[in-house]
Amino acid sequence: MSVLIKNGRIVTATDDYEADIFIQGETISMIGKNLTMNADTVIDASGKLVFPGGIDPHVHLEMPFMGTFSSDTHETGTRAALFGGTTTVIDFVLQKQGHSLKEALAEWNSRAKGTAVGDYSFHMAVTDFNEDSKAEIKGMVENEGITSFKTFMAYKGALMIDDRQMIGLMQEVKKQGGMVTVHATNGDVIDYLTAKHRSEGKLSPRYHYLSQPEVTEAEASGRFADMADYTGCPGYIVHMTCEGALNAVRSATRRNQKVFVETCIQYLTLDASLYGDDFEGAKWVMSPPLREKKDQQTLWAGINQGLVQIVATDHCPFKWEQKLMGKDDFSKIPNGHPAIENRMELLYGEGVHKGKITLNKYVEVACTNPAKIFGMFPRKGTIAVGSDADIVIFDPNQTHTLSAKTHHMNVDYSAYEGWELTGKVKTVLLRGTVAIDDDKCLVDRGYGQFIKRNKVSGKI
Repeated sequence: MSVLIKNGRIVTATDDYEADIFIQGETISMIGKNLTMNADTVIDASGKLVFPGGIDPHVHLEMPFMGTFSSDTHETGTRAALFGGTTTVIDFVLQKQGHSLKEALAEWNSRAKGTAVGDYSFHMAVTDFNEDSKAEIKGMVENEGITSFKTFMAYKGALMIDDRQMIGLMQEVKKQGGMVTVHATNGDVIDYLTAKHRSEGKLSPRYHYLSQPEVTEAEASGRFADMADYTGCPGYIVHMTCEGALNAVRSATRRNQKVFVETCIQYLTLDASLYGDDFEGAKWVMSPPLREKKDQQTLWAGINQGLVQIVATDHCPFKWEQKLMGKDDFSKIPNGHPAIENRMELLYGEGVHKGKITLNKYVEVACTNPAKIFGMFPRKGTIAVGSDADIVIFDPNQTHTLSAKTHHMNVDYSAYEGWELTGKVKTVLLRGTVAIDDDKCLVDRGYGQFIKRNKVSGKI
């Protein structure tokens, strides 16, 4: 099949021009002015922006957590992502303690293969680093195309590894051409504060926030950067929220170190004032928690300064009945919120439309940098001859309202209920096929492909 997109304003991380795009099969065949070849489908993109498909490198689909599972499956989650202009996601495989990485991968493959609607890849979360799991790293990189390895500096007894394991993992991952990513918060301090608040009968969602002060993230971010510097392993901090943590990365640049930083759309747009003493705040219970207005300003500035390379979501939705597991104790509220469908439109409406970032920066942090950092570029993340025809046609002027009544995520509330945005996804192509058009999904369950990723350089 062939598709001709006419008269669009094409925006990449570096370019901004008007041209036509001719697609043959799954890839872009030609870009030029006034293309006249015959095509099976012709799309008029006059007055529209044409972006590469978004890449969200931080999602949790059907993830086991606190005795339940996140409510979006690989089918519902990737479909919702497509509606919002995200064509590829990277999900997290969680190793179980006492079990192998291969066992964990087989479990996640069984959920995603044949069910995902959009394209996907995996990070491998290493929760039990030992000689056996060390021996599996090479095969994950070379055979499976999984080149990023997630670590947790919190959740002791479940997900957390200690610094000794972190150093060992970093040395092996560097040797095999991979990257170590981290949930950088000080788990021991958080556990102490959580227990203290509970013992004092302080049990509302606000105390989730107060149990994870900024210092817990700043300290862990600095410690991770130090270990990455010592080992020479490429390092990436996920879901950064605050000024103190970003200052740790600023300090690392003084010794000529590059630490990659991801923030999430919620930390740019929401703040801790949502945590009251009623249970409504449970909708925004996530880890790390929402921060202060000054932290939002720091993160927007960090994007423009090149210190923050990616805006993701940490999409980990739970239905309201699941959140109610913690109605009498904040520490039992499943952590996470829904955003996989909202990221691209929120980042445009709150970022580009309000003058906080440029169009090129928008594409850079939402599409291109995720592809470059995680070994998918130039197949993904740009509009270029030979690249996958993952394309978003976007109306920069259309206003719309976010609501649980109209979103496609499998969750019964919206973290952004009633938000009015300017800028809307109109049509989405995934590998040359029109996947979303006129608010309808036109590709079936199982259309999504697993994307094997290349070794990483630690540079972009």
